[in-house]
Amino acid sequence: MESVHRPVEGRLLPLEEVPDPVFAKRTMGHGFAVEPTGGTFRAPVAGELILLAKTLHAYAIRTDAGAEVLVHVGIDTVTLRGKGFAALAATGDRVEVGDPILTCDLDAVGQQVPSLITPVVLTNGKAFTLSEPDLTAGPDAPVATLAKV
Repeated sequence: MESVHRPVEGRLLPLEEVPDPVFAKRTMGHGFAVEPTGGTFRAPVAGELILLAKTLHAYAIRTDAGAEVLVHVGIDTVTLRGKGFAALAATGDRVEVGDPILTCDLDAVGQQVPSLITPVVLTNGKAFTLSEPDLTAGPDAPVATLAKV
């Protein structure tokens, strides 16, 4: 089993509270969300950074076991085309839990999008399961665990 941590400082929320039906209805997969209070977004799991969107609004990490975890910063942030974001890592990088991936100017971006709530989703749920998230987990504690099916 592998632990999944929050990728950014902030309040943990269930996916159902994400103001986007694709995430709220778990179309992308199971997970949790964070209402960010800090602007540095980090690796929630250890592994390879397999996606860093050109628009820097999303990234995904594949763990050594093969689980793929997506972090989607805010809702409709893709429309900003990277404005307000800065990359701190690159696709193909090996990352450990807590390594910084990107920064987001929460004030500037928050004024231009419906929400900064950030879903954290297991995207290959046919091969892995994600435990029920512990929405009371402390800042450095795991929020959920991944296991192979």
